[in-house]
Amino acid sequence: MRGSTDPNRTAGRRRTRGAAGVVAAAALLLPLLGAAPSGAEPSPQNLQEAFASAAAEYRVPQSVLLGVSYLQSRWDTHAGAPSVTGGYGPMHLTDASTALATATPHHSEGTEDPRGDDARPALRTEGKLPDPEKLPARLRTLPKAAELTGLSPERLRSDPAANVAGGAALLAAAQKKLGEPLSDDPADWYGAVARFSGTDNTATAKAYANDVFDVIRTGEARVTDSGQRIALAARPGLAPDTGQLARTGLRHVSAAGTECPTTVSCEWIPAPYEQFGDGDYGNHDLGNRPAAQSIDYIVVHDTEGAWEGVLNLVQDPTYVSWNYSLRSTDGHIAQHVKAKDVAWHAGNWFINAKSIGLEHEGFLTNPDAWYTEAMYLSSSRLVRYLAEKYDIPLNRQHILGHDTVPGTTTATIPGMHTDPGPYWDWAHYFTLLGAPFKSARAKSGGLVTIRPDYAKHQPVFTGCTTAGEPCKAHGSSAVRLYTDHDENAPLITDIGLNRAPTKGVNDLSSRVSTGQQYAVADRWGDWTAIWYLGQKAWFHNPSAQPTAVPAAGAVVTPKAGKESVPVYGRAYPEASAYPEGVPAQAVSPLPYKLLAGQRYVVGDKVPGQYYYAVTFDGSNHKVVTGTDQYYEIQFGHRVAFVRAVDVDLLPSVRKSR
Repeated sequence: MRGSTDPNRTAGRRRTRGAAGVVAAAALLLPLLGAAPSGAEPSPQNLQEAFASAAAEYRVPQSVLLGVSYLQSRWDTHAGAPSVTGGYGPMHLTDASTALATATPHHSEGTEDPRGDDARPALRTEGKLPDPEKLPARLRTLPKAAELTGLSPERLRSDPAANVAGGAALLAAAQKKLGEPLSDDPADWYGAVARFSGTDNTATAKAYANDVFDVIRTGEARVTDSGQRIALAARPGLAPDTGQLARTGLRHVSAAGTECPTTVSCEWIPAPYEQFGDGDYGNHDLGNRPAAQSIDYIVVHDTEGAWEGVLNLVQDPTYVSWNYSLRSTDGHIAQHVKAKDVAWHAGNWFINAKSIGLEHEGFLTNPDAWYTEAMYLSSSRLVRYLAEKYDIPLNRQHILGHDTVPGTTTATIPGMHTDPGPYWDWAHYFTLLGAPFKSARAKSGGLVTIRPDYAKHQPVFTGCTTAGEPCKAHGSSAVRLYTDHDENAPLITDIGLNRAPTKGVNDLSSRVSTGQQYAVADRWGDWTAIWYLGQKAWFHNPSAQPTAVPAAGAVVTPKAGKESVPVYGRAYPEASAYPEGVPAQAVSPLPYKLLAGQRYVVGDKVPGQYYYAVTFDGSNHKVVTGTDQYYEIQFGHRVAFVRAVDVDLLPSVRKSR
């Protein structure tokens, strides 16, 4: 997410967006009947006791209650703050009208051209969001829980014990609605758990219920964000009555046409490929990947809007496109563009042509907002599936945030997007991917992996609600960088942004992110310096609570005799590689320099490549591949590219002071 559109930007004509579709917020069949309100206020108790008490009062097996809560929140309370879809507490009871009232379409603000191709006029997008008063039932479970329990909505939002009681009441009501007994056996609760997901279709309900029962079978234990240890004993032999799903009355959604693993719920909602006349078309390009060119990246976005509105936008041919959308409440996935084709989502045509884009329902500038475990799980399964299918390495130089995609030219740098932002939990995400960020065994590798403790690490950001005003304290994946080993020293400056650095939530000038790797430049007490945007950048790295761990790998440095080498935002071929009829694209460096003596971590070696696709007729599209080779490097917060002939590739070595 970024600020308002720059009124001085004139490149390309602005598109006139067609009327947005009516919000398809079908009423979801949450139970209308259930346990009579007890009217009793839950007594003060720790959270484990709250689960036991609520399970006893509403006659829901405690393991079912704990399993559902784990999938929603991992038992965290988030200090009473709502999730990205207005869900509260450990049971994620939803009351989303406030959260959605402030939404902004993700690709409708800022100056970034989502397609990111100089050969085509810049795309300008406009978006229309759904009416927050027309919310589906899955986003209004908290009022229903208030009705069932007799507890006030405010109590359900702020009191974890009350929230757990509300979740138990909803599960009991769902069980009664299905005509099932309030059994002590968790195997009898499959249908109620499926209905608790709030979805309106059997595929998502099945995936959700299966995940809950997987948690019950394997067991879990962790310390929550409020410091309480919660445990769920394993039930490895548990076999739920999956036949109950057929009696839930939920609609059938086909996964036909999708490219998703069988472990998630997925449906095909295609983005339109339409021609408007005058050589104009939208909202993606036909391709032949990976045969014509490899798929090397997956780009993680957040939507800055609600599910229904996001689906309306991606189905508008005058808007932009991405490959998949992921829903926060239950992890449901909609695919819009086939992997063989090129979606317009990242603002850099080289990255677009070689990537798959995932939009996650969420909001960057709401520090209290949190993503459900259901969405993290679903996203990680999709990414693992895609990474295996297309041989994409599971690291931060291939699993990119939109905020790590580089600008293509100097002029585009300030307009690049900054999502998913500092509150996306990269450490947890990569753990779910099966590729956790580990400390290297060798202590002398000369590199570090950024890895703060997400919950404990709470740097100050500003501008979440009011410019210049501090955001609420919250766990973060981001680590701030200074010009010296002192928190009173000036922040590192990004010359490409052409402005003084700030602590703004959208300002990437002087910060790094969990999982990114950098070469060590210096150390001083509890401080570590890395090479960053051509500068020595310092961050606090105390041994008692480290924000980075040792790493090892390959780095590049300028060849001997070169004082500096240029840095690029895309790896384009040399001019001689372009065939007749395909205009050569400028190989234009960014304003940065990789200076002699500095080292930057290498992610990959790639050929210069350009996908020529500026006409509706796909028969004219062509992949141009040059002989020039590039190294992708972690240069600043964003990745960048350097020509292989300009640098030496070396193993990392720690420099002594």
